[in-house]
Amino acid sequence: MGTSGTAKVTFPADEQVLITREFEAPRHLVYRAWTTPDLVKRWWAGQQGTMTSVEIDLRVGGQWRYVMNTNGGEAIAFHGEFQEIVPDERLVNTEVFELGPSEGEQPALVTTEFADAGEGRTALTLLSVMPNKESRDAMIDAGMEHGMQQQMDLLEGLAASLA
Repeated sequence: MGTSGTAKVTFPADEQVLITREFEAPRHLVYRAWTTPDLVKRWWAGQQGTMTSVEIDLRVGGQWRYVMNTNGGEAIAFHGEFQEIVPDERLVNTEVFELGPSEGEQPALVTTEFADAGEGRTALTLLSVMPNKESRDAMIDAGMEHGMQQQMDLLEGLAASLA
């Protein structure tokens, strides 16, 4: 697709990561692929491994949890809770990397917005507010951007195929 590898990563503040990207797929289909467990399993791991579990209770107060086996054989997991849901427009949720830093640290707060970007296109904005700069830097140093570009490419292809 024409937008392959075009997600832009910026750092608006020391504890923030902002990802923006346009998709050649309608907003409601990008949102559907983002929030449907069987579809998330098809894109979330990128080329980095295989999803073994995707649980999404899509309601305010509902929990989500993703588990993947990396190509190197390591199991990694993330989980959180939905705090705000506006279908096809906005999700706000917490995010915890289960192998992450110290126990009891505040989770990241992630705001994902889906907006129309012209006929049949979607603008995705994802803002992660980490507990501190060290957590943000650890995520970046772990290769987040490379895997995220792969995820977004797969997400775009999948969302477009749902039309």
